[in-house]
Amino acid sequence: MSDAIVKNLSFGNEARDQIFKGIEKLTNAVSSTLGASGKCVILEDNSGQPIITKDGVTVANSIILLDPVENMGCTLLKEAARKTVVEAGDGTTTATVLSHAILQSAYKYLDQKNTREIKDGILKGVKKIINYLETKALPVKGDKIDQVATIATNNDKELGKLIGQAFKNVGETGLVIMEPSSLGETKVEIVEGVEYNKGFIHPHLITNKEKGIVELEKPLVLIMDSKVESIRQIQPILEYIIKENKPLLVIGEVEDSVLSALVMNKMKGNIKVNVLDPPVFGLRRKEILEDISLLTGAIVVNETLGDNLDFIKIEYLGSCLKVTTESDKSIIRVEDSNEEAKEIIKDIKAKLKKKNKEHVRIGLEQRLGRLSAKVAIVKVGANSELELKEKCDRVEDAICATKAAIKEGIVSGGGVALLNASTILDVKDIGENILSDAVKAPFKIILENAGIENYNTQDLPNIDEGVNVITGEVVNMIKVGIIDPLLVTKSALTNAASVATTILSTDCVINNIRNYESNR
Repeated sequence: MSDAIVKNLSFGNEARDQIFKGIEKLTNAVSSTLGASGKCVILEDNSGQPIITKDGVTVANSIILLDPVENMGCTLLKEAARKTVVEAGDGTTTATVLSHAILQSAYKYLDQKNTREIKDGILKGVKKIINYLETKALPVKGDKIDQVATIATNNDKELGKLIGQAFKNVGETGLVIMEPSSLGETKVEIVEGVEYNKGFIHPHLITNKEKGIVELEKPLVLIMDSKVESIRQIQPILEYIIKENKPLLVIGEVEDSVLSALVMNKMKGNIKVNVLDPPVFGLRRKEILEDISLLTGAIVVNETLGDNLDFIKIEYLGSCLKVTTESDKSIIRVEDSNEEAKEIIKDIKAKLKKKNKEHVRIGLEQRLGRLSAKVAIVKVGANSELELKEKCDRVEDAICATKAAIKEGIVSGGGVALLNASTILDVKDIGENILSDAVKAPFKIILENAGIENYNTQDLPNIDEGVNVITGEVVNMIKVGIIDPLLVTKSALTNAASVATTILSTDCVINNIRNYESNR
């Protein structure tokens, strides 16, 4: 019993009030960054160094509250922001603001109505709004790409244009990523590359702990279509990379004992290595491995085709410029495509001109994307570490927002799309009425951050009209380029409603007693 943790219990309104205090504190900090006139936040990192940022998720992640129940509310709200950034890459501040607004509006009715009825009404209203937004979304092309990027960079037109150009340069099959630059200049660099949808398989392979990614510069590449069951099978390869002082990327299935040996040697500093799982079984697996082998110059090792796994030759190795691996994907940068790859690209384009079955067409398009894709690297430069961190946050948000806009289209920005959507809800339904009030919150906060308070929304008689907070004029948001990606808005609303309705159905909170509490 000496190791048992003493718990504190809170019930009903007392529990919800404490949770809401934490939610309110987090929202007040994060919401100040929303919109074109949103302010920056200065926060202290773990080493005591100040960081200046306008990135909502960075602000949210830095907040840990002293009161344990308040901190629970704060942590639950972060979940809405975290899921939104995973799904859409942006919209964390909007998700936070919407979660708070739904709860604030719903708490007025909790004693009067059944919680289940309120929850069902809110979720029903979310579906109505999403359907409405999808009918209003417009595709993103040309200058609209620049406009999305500009808004996401806090109205930095120069930076927005640079990011927009990066997306135009790589086309539909390409990728855009961000890297800090060792020089003060911010520019775009285009290289050949491919996205491989497998992430790192062991946390100790991570090389960049701040970003949680594995980076290998100019690695040799070993591609295996047969399982590596013993470290002895790749011993010649390991001896060679140690001798040549080269990193190694392994794409293929390895036994746990082999992975453990590689991780241990990596941690000791003997080798630089990353291991990626192979694609799923089937025809696509063979194609994907062949495509990566074409791009890297590696030879796919396959025991069923007669390759001897006990004698893997150095000649089987390929190479690439750089591999960056996150938890769910990897980006492999390569030299220019070779002649064989160009011939296959030409053949695929010819096949796509013919009439194909749907699954065949999708397969051909995916393969074309792999073999002909380019990677645009936005290299961010700044005059100080402080400025670089803030600028990198903005560029990363802008890249994600632009990608989301190209994928699903755009709606009116400045909170106007959700403001318009509030009018389609049934205010006689208690849940929809709560949501109708809540979705107006982003519009109101954007105006408040610009010093415009108590604005009468009846002064906006037409759909897509809103306030340009920079000029103070009523404008058509779409025409002047004040826009939001549909995917970001949908994701923020869905995740906000999910977290808020979960909190609403809570009647008891159990938290651990802290030492400072027991010593009072």
